[in-house]
Amino acid sequence: MTAETVLSNARIVLEDRVLHGSVQIRDGKIADISEGATVVGEDFEGDFLIPGLVELHTDHLEAHYSPRPGVRWLKMAAIQAHDAQVVTSGITTVFDCLRMGSDEDGGFEQGEMREMADALALAGKENRLRADHRIHLRCEVSTDNVLAHFVEFEDDPLVGLVSLMDHAPGQRQFQTMEQYTLYYKTKRGLSDEAFAAFCERQQALSAKYAGPHRIEIAKACAARGITIASHDDATLAHVEESVGFGIRLAEFPTSFEAAEASHAAGLSVLMGAPNIVRGKSHSGNIAARDLAKRGVLDVLSSDYVPFSLIHAPFLLADEVESISLPQALAMVTMTPARTVGLNDRGRIAVGLRADIVRVQREDGIPIVRSVWREGRRVA
Repeated sequence: MTAETVLSNARIVLEDRVLHGSVQIRDGKIADISEGATVVGEDFEGDFLIPGLVELHTDHLEAHYSPRPGVRWLKMAAIQAHDAQVVTSGITTVFDCLRMGSDEDGGFEQGEMREMADALALAGKENRLRADHRIHLRCEVSTDNVLAHFVEFEDDPLVGLVSLMDHAPGQRQFQTMEQYTLYYKTKRGLSDEAFAAFCERQQALSAKYAGPHRIEIAKACAARGITIASHDDATLAHVEESVGFGIRLAEFPTSFEAAEASHAAGLSVLMGAPNIVRGKSHSGNIAARDLAKRGVLDVLSSDYVPFSLIHAPFLLADEVESISLPQALAMVTMTPARTVGLNDRGRIAVGLRADIVRVQREDGIPIVRSVWREGRRVA
C-alpha cells in the first residue's frame, strides 16, 4: 500500500527562496511541491517547513553516557535519551562523536566506544531510534593508544566521518596558554608544579605521536572513502596539510586566516552553533558570526547544545544582512549533507528523503512543532 501525506499552508524553505504552499510525501520521499494556500492534509498554519537538520559534530552522546566524572550510564538508555533530544531539536541525521584515544586528560578505555557503537547499531535494528544515527570518530592523534581504538572500527559501516585532533598546549585550539590554563589548571585546581608537569607530558606525547598518527588514520580513511575533518586549524601550514590529506571539512578553525584559506581551498568550514547564539567562542577563539559576515562559514554544528542547531540559522538570517534564511538553513541541512556524501537529503526537493521539520517562528527562539524522518512522523 502506498503511504501518502500532504503538508499544506506552509512557508517552505527551498534552496533559494521561501515558498508558500504544500509538500506531498509518498513512500518516504518528497513526491511534489506546489505553490498556493489550499489546505489539504495537515495544515501548517503558516509555519515553516524546512529540511531535517544534519548534525556532523555533537559530543552529546558521550555526555549522556558519562554525565559526571567517573559515572557511566547504561549505554542503551544514554542513546535513547540523546536520540530524543536531537530529534526534538529538528535533527534527523546525526553523526555521534565517539572519542578515540585516552590519556590523563580524559577519554574512555579501549573497547568502551566499540561497545557504544554496537549498542547504537542494535538500537537501530530494534527500531528504538527516531533520527538516523551515524558515527563520527574524534581521533586524538597525540595519544599513544588512538590507533588501537581506531582499528576496532575498521569494518563499521556506520562510520562516515573522522576528525584529526590535537589538544596539546601550544597546538591549534590552545596556541596561547591563557585558555589552556583555565581549562586544565584553574578548573582542576592543579598546583603550578603539577600543571607544568601535565603540560610537559602532553607536549611530549604530541611531538611523538601526532604526526605519524595523523598520516596513518588519514590513509585508512582515504582507502575506505570516509570523509576526513581537520580540527582547530590555526595557520596556513595547517590548511596546506589538510588539503594534502584530502580533508573535506575544516572544523572550528581558530583564526580568520585559516578559515578563509580553508574555504578558498574548497573545504567546508564548520563552526559551532553555540558560538552564533552566544556571539563568541567559549574557548576565546574567533566568533562564527564574523566568519559568516566574511562569507566563509559553510556548516554549523550544535557541538555541546543540540537545540542551538535550529536556533542559530534564524539568528544569522536576522542579524547578517548578506545571509538569507535559505542560505542560513543550508548550513545545517544541504551543505553538511553534501560534505559527507549524503546527497539524498538536506533539501526540500522532489525525489529526496522526506526528512522534514515544522518550525514555528515569528521572532525570538524557534519552536520545533513536528518532525518527519523518511515520511514517518517521529516527533
